[in-house]
Amino acid sequence: MTLTTPALLFPAISLLLLAYTNRFLVLAQLIRQLKQMESEKERSIIARQLGMLRKRIVLTKRMQALGVLSFFGCTLSMFALFLGAQTLGVVCFGISLILLSLSLLYSLYEIIISTNAINVELEDFEQRQQQQNLD
Repeated sequence: MTLTTPALLFPAISLLLLAYTNRFLVLAQLIRQLKQMESEKERSIIARQLGMLRKRIVLTKRMQALGVLSFFGCTLSMFALFLGAQTLGVVCFGISLILLSLSLLYSLYEIIISTNAINVELEDFEQRQQQQNLD
């Protein structure tokens, strides 16, 4: 394995971390919006969303941590290869790939929860539309 093999992951991991940061910022914005809701009907939506939001925050934190550790492992791999420690470089690169894979799995799970949260909003919207049609 050459020094350029782990270097190929650098742009991918960097973009992935940027995407994870954007997801975190969207979560933070959503939580701030939910805090401003005050009516009784809105409180029932908030109650349904809180559990999902907490889980999504934990998952986003894990996604980011595993992504950073993957980036670090990739860097260690390059450094080991630079020093001529081929075996250590390959092991560090393998660990980096495993960490990146775990990060992506957490991301997939967070996307599933996010989709469920959107469905909660859609159900509420549909109920309001049906109530307006009955009135």
